[in-house]
Amino acid sequence: MMQIIEWLMDLLLSPWVFVPLVYPGLISAFAVLLFIIWLERKIAAKVQMRYGPLYVLKQLGGVIQLVADLLRYLFAEPIIPREADKIPFIFGPILLFASSYLSTVAIPVSYDFYAFRSDISLLVVLGITTLAPAFNLIIGWGSNNKFGLIGGLREGYLITADEIPMFVTALAMAILYGTMDLVKMVEIQVDWAWGILLNPLAAVTFFVLMLFSTSRFPFEIVEADSEIVMGPFTEYSGILYGLTMGASYVKLYVLSLLFAILFLGGWEPVPQFLSGTILGPGLVLFAKALVVMFLQVFMRSVYPRYRIDHALRLAWHILFPLSLVSVFVSFAALTGWWL
Repeated sequence: MMQIIEWLMDLLLSPWVFVPLVYPGLISAFAVLLFIIWLERKIAAKVQMRYGPLYVLKQLGGVIQLVADLLRYLFAEPIIPREADKIPFIFGPILLFASSYLSTVAIPVSYDFYAFRSDISLLVVLGITTLAPAFNLIIGWGSNNKFGLIGGLREGYLITADEIPMFVTALAMAILYGTMDLVKMVEIQVDWAWGILLNPLAAVTFFVLMLFSTSRFPFEIVEADSEIVMGPFTEYSGILYGLTMGASYVKLYVLSLLFAILFLGGWEPVPQFLSGTILGPGLVLFAKALVVMFLQVFMRSVYPRYRIDHALRLAWHILFPLSLVSVFVSFAALTGWWL
């Protein structure tokens, strides 16, 4: 019996199981999902002088409100419209959430702890996260609802507007580091300096594009309540709606981890008292990602929503040129023109 338990523990702690299942994988993603939505509501309430989540565990400010919401979604009846295309209607939210989470498999936790490592791991992470918006189109079409269809088409416009500049900005950092291997990127930042200092323009551009890509304010456009009800998710209820709502937050979590690796030195520096274990690098990387997520959700409190034409103009006329300029900044940093 003890041998079986030891075998199961060794299996759980192996990188190819621990990373996708525990950290930075599914369990951590769910924990962050519950916490960051509560934090976003509390920050917005504080800035706008409201209470926010309060009554579920009132002593701690309603911190488990999202657990109550999750239980409500689990036990609510998922209503499937008679005229909906049932296969994409049901599997769309599942695939949307899965595509938002799966890229955690390619994110390293330390120099020697990862489930998947490749010379193009940066492209793997970005490529998998790029799949998520496509499922919004499928969801909007499968709902057979005019608001859902309009919301899906709006997502189609926004996909190219934010994903292309994001790839170009990430390419600028790959040029600067001379690699697309995320582990090597952290090693290079230890020898040189953090990416945010080497190419601040790329860091700012990537940060704004994260807001764009995850539908954070001021770019919460796909599901603009005042314009098209809930966009592609109008017909959804129960756990299927919970998956659609949580997918953007999970994508935010993944991109925040990627931002920390590209621009904030990843898991370095590890405190002395935590060195020698996986706990140290994991906590450092998570803390940096959490700070990035805090800044992202804070935008809800201070910015109104953009109209879709304003957002597209910003993406193509400002963010895309900035992403191209960030490539030249990387070349300049490599040649030492401004360092």
